[in-house]
Amino acid sequence: MTLRDALSLGRVSNLPTVWSNMLAALVLTGGALGDGRVAALLAGLTLFYVGGMYLNDAFDAEIDARERPERPIPAGRISRATVFALGFAMLVLGIVCLAWTGLGVEGGTGVWPLLGGLALAGTIVFYDRYHKANPLSPVVMGACRFLVYVATGLTVAVPLPPALLLGGGLLLCYVIGLTYVAKQETLGRVRNLWPLLFLAAPLAYGLLLAGDYPLVLVYLAPLAAWVALALWLIRRRGPGDIPRAVINLIAGISLYDAMLIAGTGNLGLAGLALLGFFLTLGLQRYVAGT
Repeated sequence: MTLRDALSLGRVSNLPTVWSNMLAALVLTGGALGDGRVAALLAGLTLFYVGGMYLNDAFDAEIDARERPERPIPAGRISRATVFALGFAMLVLGIVCLAWTGLGVEGGTGVWPLLGGLALAGTIVFYDRYHKANPLSPVVMGACRFLVYVATGLTVAVPLPPALLLGGGLLLCYVIGLTYVAKQETLGRVRNLWPLLFLAAPLAYGLLLAGDYPLVLVYLAPLAAWVALALWLIRRRGPGDIPRAVINLIAGISLYDAMLIAGTGNLGLAGLALLGFFLTLGLQRYVAGT
């Protein structure tokens, strides 16, 4: 297996959106980047994402052999068993990292980050194993992102503040719409458009935030424009339009995180989350995001 295959299996171009999820959850929970546990939290969430992507390819190897034969497993560049082993190993290491943030340091929140990590790992495996045949798989994928918020928040505070739960819930809605489009990627078209209404929920919330913090519009406006561009691509349905809409919406996750952070008045960290948007777009030019 080459380095390019390793990066492709992990869809590492999308990692900045996971990091911005963590940043938004920290801000909404009252955490700080200077906390010594942040490095372990960042490592753990990175392992969860990359490991989950490895398992996605391992579980989908037979389908990819028909629909995407260029992927590393069907192309014969790495065995399915090896990818399974690497994927599960990364999930275990991710759980260890989260457990350490709660149990391994003074002032930690105890067993709660471990429980959050276990819930996230279980949901990832469930999605990877059953997503092709499960009509509710977009909800399960949205739950994975919601649990990134939850697992992050549990390293800082128990119980979780309502702002984090609301922010995570709206991210779940956004990912439902995104994942529904992604499920149609190999068809070259989207059969039904109503699930895309879930993409509107974060935009509506952004308007509410802007009532108290007008500078939220600095992030809401590009997010709305980016979603509108994706919807236009979906409606046009030209060659490559749906895959492009998918990767655009994935990058938009960081725009959403930036909007939430701006709603707390922390414009500096909102700008850092915005950097995740541009970094994702840049990396997607070299490593496919889907």
